[in-house]
Amino acid sequence: MALTLKLNGQTHQVEAEPGTPLLWVIRDKLKLTGTKFGCGVAACGACTVHMDGEPVRSCQTYVEDAEGTEITTIEGLNSKAAQAVQAAWVELDVVQCGYCQSGQIMSAVGLLSENPKPTVEEIDDYMNGNACRCATYQRIRAAIQHASNTMEA
Repeated sequence: MALTLKLNGQTHQVEAEPGTPLLWVIRDKLKLTGTKFGCGVAACGACTVHMDGEPVRSCQTYVEDAEGTEITTIEGLNSKAAQAVQAAWVELDVVQCGYCQSGQIMSAVGLLSENPKPTVEEIDDYMNGNACRCATYQRIRAAIQHASNTMEA
């Protein structure tokens, strides 16, 4: 089926079978590989993208459900929250292996876009479901707090 997707501010025409996960269209058809496949059941967060500004798991979002929405991948982040999060990730050396980090960053930007001054508990609740095999959770939390403080300044 022919679909029109708006991804990172650009319109794309794609062919995909109904029920195809958005993740595979992003990676295989549009060749944007920053969004990762982790578990395929929306449990790890590696495939997180924003759809109309809200973080969603692209492995469990059908491509036809994304038509008519604004999709943002890690490659298209450019908001104030995104810049603060990305800078904090570098400054605090969050990344270890890096596999989960695009999903972590997408979720962190979603959080700070909704709640620019989250508490530690709010960070933990919002980021729950984003798995990191290297267990950099404390660095992720610290980077979100740092980004929040940077955005305020």
